[in-house]
Amino acid sequence: MLDQITPVLLTYNEEENIGRTLSRLGWAKDIVLVDSGSTDATLSIAAGCPNVRLFRRSFDTHANQWRYAVEQTQIETDWILRLDADYQLSDALVSEMAGLDPNGPVNAYRVRFDYAIFSRKLISSLYPANTILLRKGTFRVWDKGHTEMWSVTGPVATLSNRITHDDRKPLAAWLVGQSRYMQLELKRLRVSDVGVSRWLRQRPPLMPIIVFIYCLLWKGLIFSGRAGLFYALQRMVAESVLSLLLLEEKLRSSATTASNCCDGDGHRKTPR
Repeated sequence: MLDQITPVLLTYNEEENIGRTLSRLGWAKDIVLVDSGSTDATLSIAAGCPNVRLFRRSFDTHANQWRYAVEQTQIETDWILRLDADYQLSDALVSEMAGLDPNGPVNAYRVRFDYAIFSRKLISSLYPANTILLRKGTFRVWDKGHTEMWSVTGPVATLSNRITHDDRKPLAAWLVGQSRYMQLELKRLRVSDVGVSRWLRQRPPLMPIIVFIYCLLWKGLIFSGRAGLFYALQRMVAESVLSLLLLEEKLRSSATTASNCCDGDGHRKTPR
């Protein structure tokens, strides 16, 4: 099966991650990497791998970037393995994929994740299982909030072995990314269906507090030491950014309304 799989990655300033990820893909004859303007050593690291084909595309949305990556890069295999630049494949997972039947009835495989903070594996996380090994021509992708969603036509199975998510980019880069992601989440929040998560997010600061307590105590991350605390705080900060954006929106709206009710001298307008 491995000779029927092409790993596909999107990158932007991933010098802390991309070398480790590519080192686990030596089995692949062809790797497609689509970069959206990295200014660090990402491209030079990737160029050192003979099985990597580099493409450049300005980023607009995740879905458009992925559609370009899987549809316009001349992938010849029947299967694609879509990866983030901080995904670490284990030998056990590679062996499991090698034993799959490429012509079987399954059109995609879902993988569960272990989460690591600077190589320290956590007891648990909020990171969901994801469908990452897909047969070409059986899926579609679209934007949802700060990320993209994939749907598959036909059967989807779950692999037994896991991928480790281990992002080692500096915290400053993570904070910049969260600001951008949460602006997209704010747009989705305005049109998403009613649910507990949406209700909590619309009532700052409930969601940041609940997420922190949930991660640290309910998910048991207090037993993962500093790495667990780091993760719980990250999730709280991400939700806090969304809370701040919501509050800013309401405050701006109130200020605009008050301003429109006054004339240029600061006197309240009298309706005619």
